[in-house]
Amino acid sequence: MKNEITVIELFAGVGGFRLGLEGWQGKSASSFYQKALESSYKVIWSNQWEPSTKAQHASLVYESKFGKQDHSNEDIAQVDVSSIPDHDLLVGGFPCQDYSVATTLKNSKGLIGKKGVLWWSIHKILSDKKNKPKYLFLENVDRLLISPSGQRGRDFAIILKSLNDLGYAVEWRVINAADYGMPQRRRRVFILAYLNSTDIYQQLQETSPVDWILEEGTLADALPVTSKMMLFPTEFKLVGDVVHISDHFNKDKNVGVFENTGVMLNGVVTTIKTVPSYGGEQTLLGDILQNGEVSSEFYIDKEDLDKWHYLKGPKKELRKNADGFEYHYNEGGMIFPDSLDKPSRTIITGEGGKSPSRFKHVIHTSKGYRRLSPVELERLNMFPDNHTKLEGVSDAKRAFFMGNALVVGVIEKIGISLCQKISQNVSLQSGKQEVCS
Repeated sequence: MKNEITVIELFAGVGGFRLGLEGWQGKSASSFYQKALESSYKVIWSNQWEPSTKAQHASLVYESKFGKQDHSNEDIAQVDVSSIPDHDLLVGGFPCQDYSVATTLKNSKGLIGKKGVLWWSIHKILSDKKNKPKYLFLENVDRLLISPSGQRGRDFAIILKSLNDLGYAVEWRVINAADYGMPQRRRRVFILAYLNSTDIYQQLQETSPVDWILEEGTLADALPVTSKMMLFPTEFKLVGDVVHISDHFNKDKNVGVFENTGVMLNGVVTTIKTVPSYGGEQTLLGDILQNGEVSSEFYIDKEDLDKWHYLKGPKKELRKNADGFEYHYNEGGMIFPDSLDKPSRTIITGEGGKSPSRFKHVIHTSKGYRRLSPVELERLNMFPDNHTKLEGVSDAKRAFFMGNALVVGVIEKIGISLCQKISQNVSLQSGKQEVCS
């Protein structure tokens, strides 16, 4: 019997992290749910709340697939931390916002972030839990590493410093799913953190940062990389407390200090630029199509094609704003239709709906030009077919879900490597061999 790795999933959306860690009906995303996935992960509590809408469609989809038990559909900032069960691993794709610190408290709790910034909801759980989670697995857009524009990298530095103060070491990498054979070119930063009581923390402490980044770390094992700059890493210490970093980190600099890969241990950051090392098969946009299964509503009327061509095409024209001011507008062209022999472009939240758009995917088939179906969008994120199908949920809303989602295969790969690292130490201590696959 495996030792369970208990998980809570925050900002759960429609369950991408859960699918990557647990699989779906015992099957793996990497095989498009054809092959078995043996998993030690068990999600014991989840939270999904959409503040800008009355109808909580994402939460309803989540409940329809995973059940209502132990699922919370309320503002995470209002959730009593004591109601969240103790867990080994906290996961979530938290929004990219302004993470600056608004003020400090005079009492022992230390700091308050700006109201509504969801990083501080994670921080509150980590701060208030007597039994802190041993591991964190987080996801965000890659611009987190260079935000905001006036203090490049400040927001990420605040996160690293606050995790350091809470007793965690951190590794991160910007990963493009298509670089590892997956069907969508989607770049996101993935962050793993290890509490100082864990064996993985100890291993990181005993390993050189560059060796961890390139060979020994969880991310290196899951999704291998190389680096031409391994002998010249950038290294610096996060100086001062979180408030000082919020006010002064990289002040008025135009260039960020964080490369696409790095580690942070004891407040010291080591970061280098890495490139993917992958020689396997590639899943292309053409591979995931529903050939002959897409209804007529997704096909573009011939009279609308000129609008699509205009929006997708290059522009160099004189425009006038609402005040009558004329200005020159330039815009490069986009491939139209989308190439079927490459991984797809990044899905956006506005992917759904019939109206012509510069950014929506359009493919050409024997029947004409058409948009992508909800199932095809799900496949590009490596979700099971019709995962988001639910009465009352429109096709446009399903597309919105996928524009907000992550590529499940990336979570699965990293999850397997993290499980193996955890299990190796459990095996050594208990004498029982654990399996993660």
